[in-house]
Amino acid sequence: MTQSAITPLRHEIGLGLFLMVLSVLISPIIDIFAKLAVTSVPATEITFVRLLFQMTVLGPICLLRGTLFDVTWRKMGLHATRGLLMAITMITFVTPLAVMEVADAIAIFFVEPIILTILGSIVLKETIGWRRYTACGVGFFGSLLVIQPSLQEVGPIALLPVVSAFSLALFFMLTRLVAQKEDPWSMQFYAGLWGGLFSGLLLLFGNSVGIPFLTPVMPDTTNTLYIAGAAVAATIAGVLGVYAYRSAPASTLAPLQYLEIVSATILGWWVFGHLPDAVKWLGIAIIIASGLYVIWRERQLNKMATTPPVSAPI
Repeated sequence: MTQSAITPLRHEIGLGLFLMVLSVLISPIIDIFAKLAVTSVPATEITFVRLLFQMTVLGPICLLRGTLFDVTWRKMGLHATRGLLMAITMITFVTPLAVMEVADAIAIFFVEPIILTILGSIVLKETIGWRRYTACGVGFFGSLLVIQPSLQEVGPIALLPVVSAFSLALFFMLTRLVAQKEDPWSMQFYAGLWGGLFSGLLLLFGNSVGIPFLTPVMPDTTNTLYIAGAAVAATIAGVLGVYAYRSAPASTLAPLQYLEIVSATILGWWVFGHLPDAVKWLGIAIIIASGLYVIWRERQLNKMATTPPVSAPI
């Protein structure tokens, strides 16, 4: 491969890093709104409304862009799988928020970047050096210092964020594969369409057999606003994430997801009054340091790729 072929990719990686940072800083807003609503509204219903909103907003945009019907049966199968994984991720993450703090759930959830990094190496054959593996490990250690999750505190429901993490890792793997040839807006539309369909079917099933946490309820005005806020934030973060994965490898972006714990901790303190102690602040510092290191490492690789080799004198 020639130097000119490599250089544009390195520039795109910088854009992918920037978009991923924006996405993960917005993401906790979704969880804050979801926690406010889930005490009165089932997580599956919150997921259904979020995805319905996403589909409704993005549909007209895709029509204007001319990409809404640019699909094949193979592509539609991938979109349907992404939608199913999105629905599973949302339901299994929002459900424990009824009894867990947002930052606690996110801390447990942060096994996902490690899963994603490993899958990126195995499935996508992405080259991952020991430095990025170390960054993932350090970031995960920092998240444990921030929250110190414990099964003894909330019981087996604390395992649901782990299920959510694995589902999201698979979702991002498919996103990385599909995003190279698909329009990001239509990708999010079809993810919302299929995810909404799956969650809607769950609600119909739960209502017919009388399962409480799958039975829809009529939310009041306040909870409607909470769900709407979660839907708006999720749509914005989702589109930013797709553009990020079009520009950079999944393994490169994975450590940056730890930055989400920073905004989650700040928002949790602002909304619910949970102020981090000294140990948690230490964890936040470690998380920030690991994310900044990845950005610095990519810049170093960019310099190495764009600097022409020095010819030996004749």
